Amino acid sequence: MTTPADEAPVVELGLGGSLRIGTARVAVADTFALLRAIARTRSVQGAATEIGLSYRAAWERVRALEADIGHQLVRKTRGHGTTLTETGAALHDALSGAAEGLALPLAREARAMQARLAALLAAPRRLTVAASHDPLLMEVLAEWGGADVAVMGSRDAVVQLMDGRADAAGFHCGAIGPAAAGPPFSDLVGDPAFRVRPLFEREQGLLVAAGNPLGLGNAADLRATRARFVNRQKGSGTRAWFDRLLAETGIGPEEIVGYGLEEFTHQAVAALIASGAADAGLGARAAAERFGLGFISVGWEVYCFAASASLPGDGLDRVQAMLGERVGEVPGYRLPG
Repeated sequence: MTTPADEAPVVELGLGGSLRIGTARVAVADTFALLRAIARTRSVQGAATEIGLSYRAAWERVRALEADIGHQLVRKTRGHGTTLTETGAALHDALSGAAEGLALPLAREARAMQARLAALLAAPRRLTVAASHDPLLMEVLAEWGGADVAVMGSRDAVVQLMDGRADAAGFHCGAIGPAAAGPPFSDLVGDPAFRVRPLFEREQGLLVAAGNPLGLGNAADLRATRARFVNRQKGSGTRAWFDRLLAETGIGPEEIVGYGLEEFTHQAVAALIASGAADAGLGARAAAERFGLGFISVGWEVYCFAASASLPGDGLDRVQAMLGERVGEVPGYRLPG
């Protein structure tokens, strides 16, 4: 049998505060709920039912609000129900805009508050981590056991964090830094509401069959030999890096055989090459080592973790420490900087 202390707290944050007009103080949340319900139902009776008031109490709230604001907010017209006046509609739109603008930061802060309260009440909550795939990181997160991990492209991971759908995001931007990678990465690092930490550097390159039988060395060789390429999915940092390599060489995606063949992890790319179903793909040295493949380096990149600045850092600190202990043991990884 569970007790309230055993259950993880659920935090819901919404538009609140008050409007001060002269000596009157108007509750924002109640005002928005009332105006929104009238706008939806075109009826004070319908609005009363929606927000849990009696018909009389709803009308009393309307009249009190109009007295505080100093303007008529609601108009009752025979045959057309009850509607908002121009002033009422403008007030509704202003509050609606504020609610929409605050929705994402409030969702992020709700997740952070849940984590803090869970620790306080001894009801640990597993973090939700959206992350670009990395073999070493996936092993460490599984060993740690404090997170539910969803593997996706770097861009999608950052968007989920910024939208309040994840507690943390793992991402990389290839040979360029996040600030130079454009939105959403530049938005993330420029927002003080988030904390971004470099976890490790890793080496990326062309994964090829053992012994490199086609003599591949760069993107131009992929085109010249008609090598069968296996790509990463759209939105992944590795895919973006390969696209930049093609652009720098003046090669169009249509000139690469298999450019449209997509896989979601480094291991999946490596497995296809090891099976003979593909000749090359871009991926981490660790995946090449694991499958006994050849590897032609194209450079090093920083893999980052980001989270809300108000999220307790204990769990992520532990993950970073575990990675620090392992980085020197796995080829193709090194500590940042």
